[in-house]
Amino acid sequence: MGRNTRKRRSPLAVRAVAASAALAIGGGGLVWANFYASAHESKSKQNNTFANASQVATIDCPDVGQQLSEVPEQAKNGVAKELALLDRQITDAYTRLASTRQAQAGDAGFVNNAILGPLKSKRTATIDRIGINVQRAGGNRQQGLEELAGCTGVPAEQPEVVDGENGGQDGGNNDDGQNNDGGQDQGQDQGNGQDNGQDQGQDQDNGQDQGGDQGGDTGNGGQAGNGPVADDFQDITQVQPNGGPQGVNGNGLPANGDSGSTGTFATACGTNQNENRNSDNVIVAPGVSNGAQHQHDYVGNQANNAFASDEDLANGNTTCQNQGDKSSYFWPVLRVQDGQNDIDANAPGGGQDGNVGTIVEASQAELKFVGNKTSDVVAMPTALRIITGDAKSFVNGLNNANTNWSCTGFEDRQLTDKYPICPEGSSVVRTSFFQSCWDGQNIDSANHRTHVDFVEGDGSCSNGFQAIPQLQVRLVYDVAAPQINNGQLVNPFAVDSFPDQLHKPITDHNDFINFFDENTMNEMVDCINSGQNCQ
Repeated sequence: MGRNTRKRRSPLAVRAVAASAALAIGGGGLVWANFYASAHESKSKQNNTFANASQVATIDCPDVGQQLSEVPEQAKNGVAKELALLDRQITDAYTRLASTRQAQAGDAGFVNNAILGPLKSKRTATIDRIGINVQRAGGNRQQGLEELAGCTGVPAEQPEVVDGENGGQDGGNNDDGQNNDGGQDQGQDQGNGQDNGQDQGQDQDNGQDQGGDQGGDTGNGGQAGNGPVADDFQDITQVQPNGGPQGVNGNGLPANGDSGSTGTFATACGTNQNENRNSDNVIVAPGVSNGAQHQHDYVGNQANNAFASDEDLANGNTTCQNQGDKSSYFWPVLRVQDGQNDIDANAPGGGQDGNVGTIVEASQAELKFVGNKTSDVVAMPTALRIITGDAKSFVNGLNNANTNWSCTGFEDRQLTDKYPICPEGSSVVRTSFFQSCWDGQNIDSANHRTHVDFVEGDGSCSNGFQAIPQLQVRLVYDVAAPQINNGQLVNPFAVDSFPDQLHKPITDHNDFINFFDENTMNEMVDCINSGQNCQ
């Protein structure tokens, strides 16, 4: 069976499990049945006991974008803006969670009453507007989305990768929009983080509650108080060889091998020497400035921002040596949390969203397309969009996670949920093997996932999908290993993330939009299918 049909718990079922194990905020001491153990069927079954609600590390909200099954073309921008607003609401609620620890310690019901309750009200109204957008464009209002409005508090635990369990892929979204802790959402959250009972527009929660409780240590580590922590790192020399990049739970397996279409096609597009960065994501949040809430490095197409049309991208300049490749390749930046301020220290997507420290440019960015071990490949359609990995996998779980962390000289040893500590003379390596099975019809899908799929274990494509060239991205960073002194990190590095994702390594992801011209794409396909190595 194909990955999209393999029997597994649906995200809605996972949410039900999470809800049953959720924090009983509002009632004195509480017991947490490990969220990830129950929701993702991990091998660990232990319980974690917390003294009070101040131990809540972050917020877990169902990812509405993953559940969308149909969005008419005329509704895409409107829906994208509402999805972005959902993310901004979560960010603002997380900011308040992190800045009201004193109030939480004195009131067991604070998190539920002052943060999660108002957040649910705002999300309910925003989800309703998604349905309205779809209906107005002639689509059918999707049932059940309103059940995704509620959120829970979670401890800062890493979801466990389960050996041999294939998570498949379920969708994704990204976001912006701005919100407040109100109760009543009228489409525009205004507000200043005070619970005034109304939510009207751009919710710019400044992290203050009416009691004046500001600041406070979140206990989540990191220069901005939202990760990473010492437990997010592992000495690569202590990792057993595991065969090279394999992704997570079957996501991100290499498609190529010694049979089938064995050729390769490399494209050299630089390492973003011109520092072309923004915190947009035109795939999941078109028309929304700061839709990603974290910075991306861009190589290849230089016209990519939230407002770029396919025509803009087709006519854009490219950093690729082969001018027939105007594709856009982008990924979250890597920073060293060294106490320094980069250019975006006071900007959205940077310091305003908890992404701080010095941005590190990759020393190498290798972009290579390979074939399929069971068949020839077909050409990718122009403007095909592929997201691999999940920027929200710390709370979403592993269905769409696809991470590989390692060190030069040790790439037969891969980490998925830890950053590597590399020995002297060795550099950090991030690797992404993209989905390489295509449904043969669509360049995108409502959840930005289901029009493409990963190969099966034997390299084949399921569900009638066609094999396309697999993009393999390898990024190398000459970054010093962090020091860990008495459990405290000194100068750690981390990928940019949504604030509530705590800069976990499992949230790494990579994005691609195909704008090879027809001749160059045909050259790539011929090269791969004939077993040549081209560039």
